[in-house]
Amino acid sequence: MKADVKENHTELKKKDFETDQTVRWCPGCGDYMILAMMQKAFSKMGRKKEEFLSVSGIGCSSRITYYLDTYGFHSIHGRAIAVATGAKLANPDLNVWVFTGDGDCMAIGGNHFIQACRRNADLNIVIFNNKIYGMTKGQSSPTTPVGLRTKTAPEGSYENPFNIGEVAIGSGANFFARVPDNNPKLMEDVMMQAYHHQGTSVIEVLQNCVIFTDGIHEQITGRNTKDDNQLLLQHGEPMIFGKEKNFGLEADGMRLKKSAIKNKGKKPLVHDEANPDTAMHLALTRMQIPDYPVAMGVIRKVETENYSKNVHDTIAYAKEKSSFKSVDELFRSGNTWEIE
Repeated sequence: MKADVKENHTELKKKDFETDQTVRWCPGCGDYMILAMMQKAFSKMGRKKEEFLSVSGIGCSSRITYYLDTYGFHSIHGRAIAVATGAKLANPDLNVWVFTGDGDCMAIGGNHFIQACRRNADLNIVIFNNKIYGMTKGQSSPTTPVGLRTKTAPEGSYENPFNIGEVAIGSGANFFARVPDNNPKLMEDVMMQAYHHQGTSVIEVLQNCVIFTDGIHEQITGRNTKDDNQLLLQHGEPMIFGKEKNFGLEADGMRLKKSAIKNKGKKPLVHDEANPDTAMHLALTRMQIPDYPVAMGVIRKVETENYSKNVHDTIAYAKEKSSFKSVDELFRSGNTWEIE
C-alpha cells in the first residue's frame, strides 16, 4: 500500500470510468485493450473518483484521457510527465497516471522521463510502444527497429532504437514491467502492482498499430509463437519457458544463457524482482528474440523513499525551523525602502 494512499474502499465499477466520448482509434488497435484494463483496474483501487488524475501528451496513446472518466490533462507533446509531477506535488493524495507513446515519451519527452525515474516521483507511467509515430502518419520513432521502412526512412531505419526497460532502469526506475496488449489478465495485474508501488512505476505495453506497424510484435505475442518467445516472470519462481516448459535461464558469467531443462536436477535461475542490484533486471530487459524470449510481467520492483514524500518532508522541516511564517513576513524583515 502506498504511504499516501487513503484506503476508503469506495465501490466503483468499470463503467464508472467510461465516458460518453466516441473512441477514435482504428479498429483492431491495441489501445482498446489498454483502455479496458485501465478502467477495470481503476474500479478495483478502492479510491474516490475525484482522487484519480489521468495525464497524457500527444499521439494516439494520449487520446485515452478523453475515454477515462477522471480528472485529466491532455497536455502538450512530451510534457505529460512534467505536468503530472507538478500535480502530484501540489496534491499528494492524487492517484496520478501518465499515458504516453514511444515517440511522445522517448523522443521530445525523453528528458522528463529519465528525470522522473531518477527522482522516483510517485507516478504511474504507461507507455504504448508500437515502435512508430502513429498519429502523425508513420515516421520512425526512437524504438523503431533498424531496417524497418517508414515514412521518414523509406529505405529502412538506420538509427539504433531505445530499449525502454533499459532506459528506465538505467535512469533509476525501481518499478518496471512489460506486457503484451493481448494478455488482459497480466496487464490488469501489472497495473494493480504499479498502483501499490511507492514511487515511479513504468509499464511498457507492446501495442499493435494496425495501420503502420501491423504485426510488429507478432513473433512475441502470436498464439503459435508466444510460448517459446515470452518469459512470463513471477517473483520467487524459476524463470522457465517453452510450450513444454523445457527451457530456462542460467548465468553465464555476467550474461544470461538459455538452456534446456533435461532433467529435474537442472535448476534454472529464480526471478527476484526485489533485488536492489540492477544487473539481473537489466539483463532481463535486454533479452530479444530470436536468441532469447522477451521478459514479460514485473521485471523490477524495489521499494525506496519517493520524491513526493521527500519534497513535502523537506518543506515541513523548513517551515518548522524558519522564524518566518509567511513570504510576506520574510519580505518585510530587515531593511525596507519606499520609492516615490
